[in-house]
Parts: sequence; C-alpha cells; structure tokens
Amino acid sequence: MPNIQPGILKWAREKAGLSQAEAARKLDLKDGRRGAGSEQITALEEGMAQVTRPLLLKMVKVYRRPLLTFYLKEPPREGERGQDFRNLPDRDPASDALVDAVLRDVKARQSMVRSMLEESDDPPSMPFIGSCRIEDGVDTVVASIRRTVGFDLTEFRSQDTPDAAFALLRSKVEAMGIFVLLIGNLGSHHSAIPVKAFRGFALADKIAPFIVINDQDAKAAWSFTLLHELAHLWIGASGVSGGRAESQTEKFCNDVASMTLLPPAELSQLEIRREAGEDEILGRIGEFASDRLLSRRLVAYRLFRSGVISEATWNRIVERIEVDNQRRRVPQREAKEKKGGPNFYVVRRHRLGTALLRVVAENLQEGSLTPTKASRVLGIKPRQVPVLLGTGGLTSRPAA
Repeated sequence: MPNIQPGILKWAREKAGLSQAEAARKLDLKDGRRGAGSEQITALEEGMAQVTRPLLLKMVKVYRRPLLTFYLKEPPREGERGQDFRNLPDRDPASDALVDAVLRDVKARQSMVRSMLEESDDPPSMPFIGSCRIEDGVDTVVASIRRTVGFDLTEFRSQDTPDAAFALLRSKVEAMGIFVLLIGNLGSHHSAIPVKAFRGFALADKIAPFIVINDQDAKAAWSFTLLHELAHLWIGASGVSGGRAESQTEKFCNDVASMTLLPPAELSQLEIRREAGEDEILGRIGEFASDRLLSRRLVAYRLFRSGVISEATWNRIVERIEVDNQRRRVPQREAKEKKGGPNFYVVRRHRLGTALLRVVAENLQEGSLTPTKASRVLGIKPRQVPVLLGTGGLTSRPAA
C-alpha cells in the first residue's frame, strides 16, 4: 500500500472544497451502511486506515491534485499566483477549489512555455509589462495600450458580432507575444466555474505573459475582461479578478478597460432620464451596448462611474444582467448539444489561442519539445497533438 501521510489526505480534500460526505460520495466509498463512506474518510485522515493504490488514484482525479503531491511529508505551501483581487462576500469553497485548480494548471503551462522561450535563440522582450503605475492615471495607460496594441475603436466596432470584435482584439494582443486563453471549466460543463467566482486572471511575466478569460461569461464581456487583464499586465500586477471591484487596482483596471472601449464623449450620447426606472435604464443600456458590440455590464459601469446612476442602482442592474445572462446560457448550451456544434479540435484551438499553438508547433518542429510535454502545455493527450496542430499557418511567425 502507498505510504501516505494522513494530513495530506485531509488537506487535499479540504482544498478541493469537499466535506467528508461529499468526498465519500465522489470516491464511491460505500458498503451499504449509512454514513459508512464518511467513516472511511475519517479513518484515513486520522491515520487509522491506509489508503489503497486504486483509491489513491481516484483521489488524484476527485481532489484534482498531481499524484506526487500525495507522497509529500506535509502539505505544500500555496503556489505563487499573484494577488487575489476578488471581493466575494459569499465565497463558495467548491468554486474556489475549481479556480485554484485552473490557476495551478495554467501556472504549470506558463512555466513550461517560459522555459521554451528562454532557451530560444531570440527570447522575447516585452518592456510594456509593468511599464506603468496606477499613479500615472487612467488616460496615460489607455493611450499606452492603444498605441502598443494598435487598437482602433472604429475597426473594433466594424466587426459583425461581439465574438468577431473580441477575435480581432485578441489577435492584436497575441501578436505582441501575450498568451490569451479561454478557460471556464475543468473539461466539462459539469465543472463550470461561475462568473462571480472569477472573470479572469493575469500572469505579468516579461517573457511569457498569460491572460485567462472565463468563457462562461457573456461573449460581449470578453473584450472588456481582456483589456482589464491587459491593464494588470501594464502595471505589473499578477492576480485573479472577479466579484465587485472595490480595491484600487480593480477599479483602475476597470476604468482603463471601459474607457478604452467607451470614451467619455461617446458615453454622453446615452441619455438617461432622471426619473427613469430600472426597466427603462436597462432597456436603454441594452440598445446602446448592442449597437457598439459592448456588454451591458460595461455600459452600466460607466454610467455609475460617471455619476449618472447611483451605486445602489448599479448593483441592482448588474444583478439583473447576470441573472439574465445565466438564464440565456442554459438553452444556448442545450441547443449546441442537440445540434452537435464544432468538433473537439476546433473548440480546443479557439480556447488555446493562436499564440500558444504557434509556440508549441515551432518547438515541436525544431525538436526542442517532445509530444508528451506539448500535450501538457496544450492540456490534451499526446496522441491528439498532431491532429490539433495539423492546420496550416501555425508555424509561421506573425509579421512584425
């Protein structure tokens, strides 16, 4: 039997956000007696029983921890992930565990990508990472991002859909060497991470900067989140974003993103009657946002920050928008499942982004990366790597 420290088992379960009863159910620990599963968990975690190899392998999957972690003498220190900028009054341990699992996964991928880039003949240099401070002001950072990224609001608005507008912005950001991933679950919709748990996070690294966007959010909100996390990179602040923006950093990054997409002069065109009710305000916001490929939340936020609506009204409107987005998401997913939707590889390429696919393809071609390591970076099985990278153009670098 494996020699596992009881404290490791308890730590792994608690970090997964599971009670003993929940863990027993997911691990299928039952022998016909009520509560027997929980009793087995207690015995294992108190050292009164030893974990078997088959059960340990189940724990690896259920607790979402690497096998080697269970052989440590004591729980490891929390990995460096930057600051947690989220303000979550009603934290959900299960959702937090999912967010932590995504962070660990992306941090591991980023580390491998960074090693590849460091060992290349021409390691990238990104002086814009950490080039500004909050004290420089929103306008300064907005101007720097627009200039460096080559962002043109007219070009952005000329796209047919919010999805296409995001694709345009993402392509410009990735061309700079920033990796932009769409991750909203751990492999299936059953492990979907609620938007209120996290909207995105940034790893402000000068060689391999990563941005992750929760694709459970409305597509119209992706561009805002990308620019928000880009602002994090500009001020060199790695961390997780979500919930209410109350910290100075989150408010600053929200202002940078929202003013990039919706300048003050244009916001003034949205007239809201002083006596307007929430239904009327929400209707006007919806029309205004739709015409400009923006999210309703962004427009509502700018109205609040400009003093047009109160904080209380802003909070109620945002709550209604989030409920409405959630209500729309369920039938959309069901419709996709019924129709079949795009195949696995098309979806995976979209979520991984061109920048990451290109780096992996180039290093595979040069022989500096094995298919096994490539699969870890891409989050797929080794045999799936050739198929995923089997499209043209991935090994060609973007024009300077």
